[in-house]
Amino acid sequence: MSKFVQTTYSTPKQILKFPDHYVALAVTVDNTGVTPDANGKKIVPAGTILGGGFIADDTKKAVAANDATSEGVLFNDTDVTYGPAPGAAVIHGFIDLNKIPAAPTTDAATALKQITFIK
Repeated sequence: MSKFVQTTYSTPKQILKFPDHYVALAVTVDNTGVTPDANGKKIVPAGTILGGGFIADDTKKAVAANDATSEGVLFNDTDVTYGPAPGAAVIHGFIDLNKIPAAPTTDAATALKQITFIK
């Protein structure tokens, strides 16, 4: 017996403080270590701070990294249920601290030189 899950469509969560001023790179978001929700979906939430070496090498996967190795902030929720998936990492812009899942550590904020976090 399969489980029916109703999908609700809505406007994507907006993490930017000023949506007309940002730069984002295409990335592949890794699924390693992502815990499934109650419906079995693995969703990496918008606003997750990412690292993994994707700026220097576009073949590397973006992984959660709220530390000195941080390179960007995930732009939209990304479903990695069936494996690594395409996403976008903001590498320059103004991020609303009230709309991200976890505040950046001091090391992450320092590493993200072109991102400003604003309440």
